[in-house]
Order: sequence, then C-alpha cells, then structure tokens
Amino acid sequence: MNMNTVARRVLRWIWGPNREGIVLSVLVLLTIIMSAISPAFFTVSTLFSLLRSSIVPMIYALGVLLVIISGGIDVSFPALASLAVYVTTRVLVDNGWNGPVIVPFLIAAGLGALLGAFNGLFTSRLTVPTLIITLGTANVFNGVMQGALKSVQINTIPASMRAFGSSSLFVARNESSGLQSSMPVSFLILVAVVAVAFIVTRYTMFGRSLYAIGGDESAAARVGFKVRATKFWLYVIVGIIAALAGMVRTCAMGQMHPTNLLGMEMMVIAAVVLGGTSITGGKGSLTGVMLGTLLIVIVQNSMILMGIKTFWQGFALGLLIIVGTGVSALQVMRARRTAH
Repeated sequence: MNMNTVARRVLRWIWGPNREGIVLSVLVLLTIIMSAISPAFFTVSTLFSLLRSSIVPMIYALGVLLVIISGGIDVSFPALASLAVYVTTRVLVDNGWNGPVIVPFLIAAGLGALLGAFNGLFTSRLTVPTLIITLGTANVFNGVMQGALKSVQINTIPASMRAFGSSSLFVARNESSGLQSSMPVSFLILVAVVAVAFIVTRYTMFGRSLYAIGGDESAAARVGFKVRATKFWLYVIVGIIAALAGMVRTCAMGQMHPTNLLGMEMMVIAAVVLGGTSITGGKGSLTGVMLGTLLIVIVQNSMILMGIKTFWQGFALGLLIIVGTGVSALQVMRARRTAH
C-alpha cells in the first residue's frame, strides 16, 4: 500500500459521512493549543476531570442521538430528568429510606419511562414537529414539579446516593502540582448506556427502524416498519436514559435542586450535531456523539481556564451549533445533488 492510497483513505475517513475524523482532528488541535497556553492542561488529572465533566452530558447525548436519528428533536429531557429524580429523591427522603443505591436508580428509571411514554403518546400520533411537542411537555414537567409538587431544594439525600456520588474507580495524582482527580463510579453507567446503545443501533430491528424512519418515514412505513410503535418506545427509552443521567448528576452533587438539571438541552444538541449526526435524521454514530460531547466540554473548560466571561461561553456554544447544523445542511444538499 503506497502513501497516496493511505492519504486518500485518511481523507475519506476525515470527510466521511459522519465527520468523526474532523471532530477528532479539532479535538487534537485544541488540546495542543491549550497545552501550549497552560502546560497543566495536558495531564492525566486534567483528562480525568474532562471525562468526569462529560459523563452526564454524554449520557444525555446518547438519548438525543436516537431521537435525531429518527428525524425528531427532543428538548424536554432535562425537565423530564428533573421531575423523575426530584420525585424519587423526595419520596425516599420523606420515608426515611436508607437502602442500596440501585433502588433510587430503578425508581427514577421507571418514572423516566412513564414520562417518556407521555412524550411518545404525542410524538407517535401527531404530525406536529417533535420540537414543538417536547417544548410543550417540558413546560408540563416543569409545571408539575414547581407548581403541583411545590419543589424545594433537598439538601440531604439518602446516604447510599451520596456514597455513590463520591465513590471513585481510581484516582490520578499530579506529583508536580499535588493536585489529584478521580474517575467516579458513575463512569460505569455511561459505559453501560454506550454498550446498550451500540447493540440497539447496530444489531436490532428497532435500531434499523430508527435510521429508516429518519431517512424517509413514508418509505419506512411502506416497507413494513412499525413507525408509531417505534416512535413511542423511542421516547420511553430516552426517558429512561435522561432519568439515569439526572440521578448520576444528583448523586455527584450530594443534593437535589429542582432546576439544576435544566438548561443543558442546547449544549447536548450541539454535541450531537457536531458529532456528525444529520439534523434531518437518518444518520449518526455513537463515536461521533462521544467526540462531539468531549469537544463541547473541552471548549467550555478551556474558556473557563482562560478566564473568559460566561456570556462569551454562550456565544461560542451558539456558534458551534450554527457551524454543526450548517455543515450538516451542506452535506444533505451535496447528497441530494449527487442523487440527481
């Protein structure tokens, strides 16, 4: 194999359908730049810190990936997670529960499934864009939590949840600075969600139906895919994933604040789109989403490290969304021209 062949294959991978190579190249370039600015950036402890910061948004992003692949957009997942986790924590605290941590995770996942079914009931039967539907359900979830339940901050969560949030798989220590960073046990939940998402999207009929519906819903229905059922169960699954992410965040914080999980939707959607997922549906990969999430987290942490003000961080996030959706739209236009 000569160098020209290798170069062509590398370029084909970089400019491939899901753009993972582009995102990885940007990640490497950004890491080099930040390491030049701050030598402490390129250390094991910093890597652990970035991975720890990526756990919750990456779990969220895996759920959003499935929705966008199917041709929809879900902006209700933070509100869904907040309601599911708040109800779980409130009930356990009020009843003085102090058992194994698996129980609150299971309860939250069950509530997430119910709330996801509420989303799925509308998205599977109405022809209204899912963005509009989930904007509505997000307000419903917020209204129930803050209005009907009169939610307040829960400063003391069950001991097993606190212990889970503070437990580590291993710890990295920087000998020169004395700083240390740990990899939390919750990283295993991310690994489990990635593994399940990989199996579902790669090896199941449900996963194939998501890509088919996102590519052309009418054609998918004609060839026998159960579009309504797929959409309904999709949102049930996304509800479970969102609730798990919310529980991980609450355990890590050691308290439950009703609004702490809100406001992550734009960051997560940006990560999914930057990872090469087509905003129009039918295309996307787990690798791209994980790289896109890491890119967003590194950009945010880099701006904090450089002392850049919060509103400029929001500006950068908005710019990344525009770039990601713009590249996605250009790829769709190019594919249509090629087809004709």
